[in-house]
Amino acid sequence: MTLEKNTVKIGLEKPVRILHVTDTHLDFADERDDERKRALAGRMGHPDKPEILREQIAYAHENCDVLVHTGDLMDFVSRPNVEKAREILSDGHVFFIAGNHDYSQYVGEAWEDDAYRMNSYMHMGYGLGVPMFFNSRVVGGVNIVGIDNSYYRFADWQLWRLKKEAEKGLPIVLAFHDPLFEGSLYEEHRRRLPNECTYLVGCDEEHLLPYSEFRAVQQRPDEPTLRMIEYIKSEPLIRAILTGHLHFGFVSNLTDSLPQFVTGGGYTGEAREVTLV
Repeated sequence: MTLEKNTVKIGLEKPVRILHVTDTHLDFADERDDERKRALAGRMGHPDKPEILREQIAYAHENCDVLVHTGDLMDFVSRPNVEKAREILSDGHVFFIAGNHDYSQYVGEAWEDDAYRMNSYMHMGYGLGVPMFFNSRVVGGVNIVGIDNSYYRFADWQLWRLKKEAEKGLPIVLAFHDPLFEGSLYEEHRRRLPNECTYLVGCDEEHLLPYSEFRAVQQRPDEPTLRMIEYIKSEPLIRAILTGHLHFGFVSNLTDSLPQFVTGGGYTGEAREVTLV
C-alpha cells in the first residue's frame, strides 16, 4: 500500500482518522456472466486487487476510525464483482458511496443517465447492500456524507438531504466520486493528459472548450449541480472533500478553508490517511 498522509484542522477535541480509498475496479467475471463480461475480466490488470483492498481495510481497522471508499469499487457489474463488493461492504468499518463504474454493465457501452443507473442497480439485486446514492455516518463527532455524483451532476433532492445533514450542526466531510472543478486540478489533469477532458464536475463553458462535443454534453453542469456546488462552497460546516475518479493524487483548495483531496487509484494500492484535529 502506498499511503499519503494529510491533516485538517477543524477544532476537534480528539482526532478522527479517515483512510480514503477509491477506484479499486474489481474486474472479475465467471461462467454465470455472458461472453462480453468475461472479455472485460482483468481489464484493469493487478489481479490481486481484493488482496490490496483487504490490506487497506486491515490498516484502517488498526489505525483509523473509518475507511471511506469513494466509488468504482467494481469496474463493471458482474456476478463475482457484485458478490465480492457485497462481502467487502458488509464490514461495518467501511463507508461507501458509488462511482460511475459501479453501474457499468459493459464499460462505456451506453449513455449513462438515471435510467441506466437504476437498471444496473436492479441487475445487482437492488444495490450492494449499503446506500449508494446518498449515505451519511457520524464518526467521532464528524459527519461523513457521501453523495453519488458519478455522472458529473447532483440532483436537488441530494442538496435537500445535505442541508438536512447540516442541521445536525456537526463538521462535515463530503465524499463523492467525481472531483469538483478547481483551476489547479484542471491544469494538472491537462498537463498529464493533454488530449483528454478533465472529468471534473462544474466546468464552465471556457474550460469545456477543449472537450469533444460528447464529453462537453456529458459533463456540462445543469442548474441543480451549480446550486449544489454553490452550497458546498458556502456552507461553513463542510470542512473537507474526499474524491477519486482521476487515478492520480492531488490536493487543492476550493475555497480558503475547504480542501479537496483527490486520491489515486486503489487498484494500484494508493490510499490517503486524513487526520482531522
